[in-house]
Amino acid sequence: MNEGPSWRCINHHHPATFDKLAMDPDLKRSVIADLDRFLKRKDYYRRIGKASKRGYLLYGPPGTGKSSLVAAMANYLRFSLYDLDLSRRW
Repeated sequence: MNEGPSWRCINHHHPATFDKLAMDPDLKRSVIADLDRFLKRKDYYRRIGKASKRGYLLYGPPGTGKSSLVAAMANYLRFSLYDLDLSRRW
């Protein structure tokens, strides 16, 4: 988590998983399939010398599950999450 010009580590495990998300089942399967495809291509990108990246644009009002979806994706991939506060200019 960033706090001004410095960073600090917080150990936080969000309990969200795809099993717990209230989400259209077809969309959920589609997202999981996309994440699996992303993981399978990791070695390919390493071999050709490119960064392995995948992005999603989530939008909607507060409380609609955007953060829970991100947490479920991170838990599924066993990735760490980083919280970057861009609301202030340092």
